[in-house]
Amino acid sequence: MKSCLIVDDSTVVRKVARRILEDLDYIVEEAEDGQEAFDKCRQEMPDAILLDWQMPIMSGLEFLKLLRAYIGGEKPHVVYCTVENDIGAIAMALKAGASDYMMKPFDRRILEAKFEPDLAA
Repeated sequence: MKSCLIVDDSTVVRKVARRILEDLDYIVEEAEDGQEAFDKCRQEMPDAILLDWQMPIMSGLEFLKLLRAYIGGEKPHVVYCTVENDIGAIAMALKAGASDYMMKPFDRRILEAKFEPDLAA
């Protein structure tokens, strides 16, 4: 089974994403901030990560840079998630190693398309 780490300071976003990803047969872990997420990745690297942009303690961008520099950190498919409609922020995330991005709010169809590209058709 594939694993996914949801990194978001919003309990609601984590809960909604968890339901959708579990329906796609992912084993789901959660983290409230980038530091907690990095600690979990050091214990066991997930196959995929849904990563929020703005969080306390460590931002999504800081986490992404640390992750990609870490041994094995190049492996996860990272979908960067932001409410910012800022092309510059998205470009920074992609340059730092994000695999893809999506805007909040998202729905089931959008999330499925990012994590199961065959379902998007």
